[in-house]
Amino acid sequence: MADYDFKVFDGKAAASKEWLAKEYRGLRTGRAAPAILDSVQVSAYGSVVPLKQVGNVSTEDARTLRVTAFDPSILKDIERGITAAEIGVGTSSDGTSVRVTFPELTSERREQLVKLAKGKLEEARTAVRIARDEAWKEIQTREKDGTLTEDDKFSLKEELQKKVDAGNDELEKAFDRKEEEMSEEDNAEEAQEAEQK
Repeated sequence: MADYDFKVFDGKAAASKEWLAKEYRGLRTGRAAPAILDSVQVSAYGSVVPLKQVGNVSTEDARTLRVTAFDPSILKDIERGITAAEIGVGTSSDGTSVRVTFPELTSERREQLVKLAKGKLEEARTAVRIARDEAWKEIQTREKDGTLTEDDKFSLKEELQKKVDAGNDELEKAFDRKEEEMSEEDNAEEAQEAEQK
């Protein structure tokens, strides 16, 4: 087999998978997950810092998170930071911590989230496609330089395509899991409502 290192492509494919996972953690589905607050920035002490540097986030129940400030004097700043992040949650402060409540997901909102999740999937797939094109260009250049034979070029193209397919498959699975998570919540809510009737 030709001497060609797919390290750069592998790194970029892994980075797009990590990026998608991070984006999906921040995609609110109605279930209270501390990772949803990862993107929240708080203006405190004259600078803007990530929420986790000024408070502790814990799960109170399926729809509520509690943010306990390391310094209670900045509770209002924490509350403002969460509201400014526009992640569709409600906040209330009890003087020692901020309660973050997640409203029930409407079917309209769920459709928007699935559409958003699909868009993120496409962005990640595009990143893999760009990485593939760069690797293929490099392989072709090396064949022209004479450091790879034509046979090498075609076997490397095959190997590259296998890597692309595997990478896209993993991205697709991440999307499927996210979509499933959203519909599981939908079913759980319907069951709860039926019990209450």
